[in-house]
Amino acid sequence: MKRTILSTFVALSFSAVAADDYKFGVTLKGYEGDKTSSVSYGGQIARHALHNSLKKAVSKGDADLMAAYLTGEGDLAILDPASKDGFPVKQTKINELSKGKSLLASTYSGVITGWPGNPTGQELLQQLVDMAAKTKNGYDPVNGYDYTQLVSKFAMGAVFYHNAVNRYLDEKIEEGEYPNDKPYKAGTVYTGKEHVWDEGFGYFGAPANGLSLTPKEVVNITKQKAEAFSKADANGDGKVDLKSEMAFAHAYYAASTDASAGTNYFHTIMQAFVDGRKLIESANGEKMTKAQHAELRAYADVIATAWQQVIAEAAYKYAGSVFSDIDKIIAVEEAQGDVSKSFRNYVKHWGELKGFALALEAAGRELGSTQADLDRLIGFSPILFGDTQVLAVDGKGKFIQGSSISMQEYKLNMIKTQNLLAKAFNLKAKLNDKTAGMNAVLDQINSAGKSVEND
Repeated sequence: MKRTILSTFVALSFSAVAADDYKFGVTLKGYEGDKTSSVSYGGQIARHALHNSLKKAVSKGDADLMAAYLTGEGDLAILDPASKDGFPVKQTKINELSKGKSLLASTYSGVITGWPGNPTGQELLQQLVDMAAKTKNGYDPVNGYDYTQLVSKFAMGAVFYHNAVNRYLDEKIEEGEYPNDKPYKAGTVYTGKEHVWDEGFGYFGAPANGLSLTPKEVVNITKQKAEAFSKADANGDGKVDLKSEMAFAHAYYAASTDASAGTNYFHTIMQAFVDGRKLIESANGEKMTKAQHAELRAYADVIATAWQQVIAEAAYKYAGSVFSDIDKIIAVEEAQGDVSKSFRNYVKHWGELKGFALALEAAGRELGSTQADLDRLIGFSPILFGDTQVLAVDGKGKFIQGSSISMQEYKLNMIKTQNLLAKAFNLKAKLNDKTAGMNAVLDQINSAGKSVEND
């Protein structure tokens, strides 16, 4: 069933998709209150706002703010998304979305092999924030780290992607778990199955009216462009409600990929979420049958597969950026110019590449040899001047550098990274593709007196 549903979604064009909002009524038996909606995912949106605000805090180099938004403690203002000219936002405090939420407490707890010392996901996120606090505006030129990017991209995977695909759309939708004929907990207006599905949707970060939006409109809403306000303000109240009208995280990356490549990741995921919720609603507050559970699982599989592809597509794109950055650095060096700006871009793009690669690892989904290969090809840092690279971390948490390959050879690693990602995850967009340049890179390496095989 999974393959049939997925192939149907992929075949759909945007114009063929039914524009259903993610809005559903109350089906809970015995409910006597006055609420008319059973949809609730405010906790997930609070974590999106914590993530966006944490990213801002890292870029400002404010250690106290970083710690606050990582744990969610205190009455915190929403740093991002915040109101701007032409794009007013309804909420100004995290607690207006949901109280008591934390990024760190919700982070993947498994081991991350792609970072020195093999920390757990929670340990790594804490380490990244702690290390960012010791830098100027989140930038470490000595080791080649852009913590704004590393923190953000890893957190999106280790919190949002992990919790959605490895928990809410996996173990929590199993038959017998969170039954549909009972409230999620005493006093709630929604059933168990309704709420766990909603929480998965909340972590994706799409506006409730996402199916009526083009990918470009979703991108512009995320960027808070004034021309997108009318599309974002779905209820017409003059403000964007972060709980249902804003776009965040991987929903943005799905839409951005689609807008650039003509792919259909955003609407594939959005449609599966809507159709899965319709299926739950059709049970009308009764226990779901085995057949209904199987169909729901198929929708969840569609979401998990496409979501993973979105992250892999982003890693693919930034591997291409790293490749191009090395060319620029080499050209500036040969002209005896100032490489600081080119190197800064190189470190930023590497941070995005590494962050997305770590995000793939942080979901608890078995990647097999692909995980080990990505770790080796990308490494623990970009190649630094003098052909060095971070190779390990000592007992006090200090990075240890050592001799590595040249930047030209690292370009070959980026091509191999793109080839690996494309094959392992069946990528469609493959933006910033550099794979056609492998022979040219081999020639450059060989002309420098090194011998490298094309494997």
